[in-house]
Amino acid sequence: MLDLTYESPKPKIVAGAKQDWELVIGMEVHAQVSSNAKLFSGASTKFGAEPNSNVAFVDAGMPGMLPVINEECVAQAVRTGLGLKADINLFSAFDRKNYFYPDLPQGYQISQLYHPIVGEGEVLVEMGDGTARNVRVERIHLEQDAGKSIHDMDPHMSFVDLNRTGVALMEIVSRPDIRGPEEAAAYIAKLRQIMRYLGTCDGNMQNGNLRADVNVSICSPGAYEKYRETGDFGHLGTRCEIKNMNSMRFIQQAIMIEAERQIKIVEAGGEVEQETRLYDPDKNETRSMRSKEEAHDYRYFPDPDLLPLEIEQGWVDDIAANLPELPDAKKARFLEDFGLSDYDASVLTAEAENAVYFEAVASEAGDGKQAANWVINELFGRLKREDHDITESPVSPVQLAGIIKLIKSDAISGKIGKDLFEIVYTEGGDPEQIVEERGMKQVTDTGAIEAALDEIIAANPAQVEKAKVNPKLAGWFVGQVMKATGGKANPKAVNQLVAQKLNT
Repeated sequence: MLDLTYESPKPKIVAGAKQDWELVIGMEVHAQVSSNAKLFSGASTKFGAEPNSNVAFVDAGMPGMLPVINEECVAQAVRTGLGLKADINLFSAFDRKNYFYPDLPQGYQISQLYHPIVGEGEVLVEMGDGTARNVRVERIHLEQDAGKSIHDMDPHMSFVDLNRTGVALMEIVSRPDIRGPEEAAAYIAKLRQIMRYLGTCDGNMQNGNLRADVNVSICSPGAYEKYRETGDFGHLGTRCEIKNMNSMRFIQQAIMIEAERQIKIVEAGGEVEQETRLYDPDKNETRSMRSKEEAHDYRYFPDPDLLPLEIEQGWVDDIAANLPELPDAKKARFLEDFGLSDYDASVLTAEAENAVYFEAVASEAGDGKQAANWVINELFGRLKREDHDITESPVSPVQLAGIIKLIKSDAISGKIGKDLFEIVYTEGGDPEQIVEERGMKQVTDTGAIEAALDEIIAANPAQVEKAKVNPKLAGWFVGQVMKATGGKANPKAVNQLVAQKLNT
């Protein structure tokens, strides 16, 4: 049973601090919407295209070009909101956020400040110690992505690639409910998992499809609880935002190094200034980027080229009715239906494709626990060593289930099963046919096993006497019989015969 609690963890004690300090973290996650076209144009969103090849006139900010909303991007935002148990706003509107970057051709970003498409939701974050915490989501809004400035191709010039300009983003804004670096990483991982199940974002952080701005502040023990009771942010310390984080490991490192920086300032009698900072992983430090802007600094106003977005409840209901089974529900079902451990169920539901594969094996083999054991230990282990995922598995669910059924029927032993798995993995083929053709069937004839054991006993009288004094040495005889039969003897029958012979 998960322990859902808002209680703070033990105060994080930072090296060199004069007193205990607690961390308070809020996150703004930018998730690229999975769609073939951009938010307001028909240009492709394909990653890795030639620079400036996926750019429509509206993306390039050409005069007179008007944006046209992409319905699929709206649907994807609604799916994400429903997956986070959030309120879906039937009325939303787009605003212009005015600022200048070389890779923002229009000179403004179309976003949603005042009327986002998705309201309050929540994310259940499991912490790995048997507990879980609810992180509240304040809102999700749709907005355009900017392009990419490239500074390392020429010592004197910068280049601009507008392929990403206009790509749809969902900005998922959390409340400041996250209490430490590990929890921050777990929150991102859970968001990513949910969106990948929903198919609304591929979560590829390496390609920049999932990025996070991390707001970090420190407070005295107990201050966070006062904020939760009153909703007054004054109980919390001044926050600093660390921009564009696209690595779980770097997010954790940046949080701790920024917390240490703030603690040093406060304990020296200074005040933390609200600002935007960047994290340098090479130097393991955050550095100032710019003073933190407020909404009025961007001169937001309703976009005059876009009407407010009004959607019907029936459309939302249709989307809700076709949502896939989500990770928490799937995990709970695996625990109940297959009797799995919490760990096994978590591993098997980490990715939707993993869960589909496992369930196919379990259904075919008729044994959920054995299926979980073989999928996790043998298949996942092998795929990981070769840097592959389940979609690249050379072993199909039917083949793996076939191996399990042969073991369950005593046609082969577990050890032979591993040899058979290796053959199927590298060569393919039907497991039952391979066993027949290669003579891999387990020896269950007790007469043949007994004959082999009698020869070993006759040849090793000293070992027999030792085993009679110390029964633990009986394992030596089991091993010798297995060796003599090429590992094909039924282990249960061998153990029974060894015990019988040594006790007479």
